[in-house]
Amino acid sequence: MPPSPVQSPQTSRYQEKREAILSAAALLFNEQGVKGATLSGIAGSVGLVTNSVTYYYRKKEDLATACFLRSIAAFDTLAETAAKEASVPARLKAFFRLHAQLLADIEEGRHAPIVQFNDIRALPEAQAAEVFTAYTSMFRQVRGLLKGAETSQLARNDLNARGHIVLSVVHWVRSWIGRYETDEYPRVADRVSDILLNGIAAKGSAWKAADGESTWQLASGADSTSEAFLRAATFLVNEQGYRGASVDKISARLNVTKGSFYHHNDNKHDLISECFERSFAVTRQALALAENSPGSGWSRACAAARALVRFQLSADGPLLRSSATSALPDQPQRERVRVTLRRLTERLASVVVEGMMDGSIRPLDPGIAAQAAIAAINAAAELHRWAPDATLETVADLYVRPAFEGVLCPGHA
Repeated sequence: MPPSPVQSPQTSRYQEKREAILSAAALLFNEQGVKGATLSGIAGSVGLVTNSVTYYYRKKEDLATACFLRSIAAFDTLAETAAKEASVPARLKAFFRLHAQLLADIEEGRHAPIVQFNDIRALPEAQAAEVFTAYTSMFRQVRGLLKGAETSQLARNDLNARGHIVLSVVHWVRSWIGRYETDEYPRVADRVSDILLNGIAAKGSAWKAADGESTWQLASGADSTSEAFLRAATFLVNEQGYRGASVDKISARLNVTKGSFYHHNDNKHDLISECFERSFAVTRQALALAENSPGSGWSRACAAARALVRFQLSADGPLLRSSATSALPDQPQRERVRVTLRRLTERLASVVVEGMMDGSIRPLDPGIAAQAAIAAINAAAELHRWAPDATLETVADLYVRPAFEGVLCPGHA
């Protein structure tokens, strides 16, 4: 048998340089967003000139597409490996452990950086379609991890909603796991998967409305004209990132002129800042109601999540996605937003602690439970993509219940 052909040095150098460009691009896209990063900035970060990058990728959007596809391939590998386990609990635990190991390998330089999925919609239509096709295939693989004897009674819509919860939580893990040592990542992953599988309720805690929950009303407090601009800008930032949400697009979404935009708003930057404040104000309302209402910690934590998810699906929604933070052009503003989000997550964690103290929530890590809940609440803005039949009337049982009782709980009626 003839020997296998050996890759030429030129081909090896080509692949090495290509991988270096993809890694550098992933870091800059994560930091600045697809719209904010430039080919010259990516080239400079690896000691190249722009023409050297365009030899591999003619346009920035082509490079971004390659980065997204590389990240999707990494998640495909995780799901394929986890799928070899025999049961739903074992598969989900393996998936989160494998993901935690990937994050540790990236942190310690054993694996190339991979781009987050925040800015897919910032791509031109053709590239976005290609990436979404690959992402949808990956979503189906992850949803497949939930199929088994333990979930045989669940309808497709229930599985879709639960698959969205799992992927949303695993993506969000990346934003906070860095507060732990990398050798703790497997333990953290086990705690996350335990919460997703078994929920946070103590034995005997029922899924029902909290005392007075029917009277909870969440509102941003803005006047009707300002509210319209805030909703339009929020939707577009969620879809296309900070830079993709241009004044032209915000105006077009409301069917008004740019002149009208500037009549009501000083500039886009201030409007987007107000979008964050609006989302934080609504979240604070829900958490304040949970803190100050009667009932167990379990019932109040669930009520806050139900109120926020219903707000997401209502005519007043959506809330601004937390992932939009990464594309803000101002580093001090990015840090202010992240600090506020951390504080709000801690407020939810304190309600979880109260539930542990009164016995309505089982013993667990309240910080991780709050992070998982915030991830699911945040991702409800995109639930319609995977469970288009979700409504204000059904979303609590379809989506919030498995986020709090675990993905193995019964399906919605």
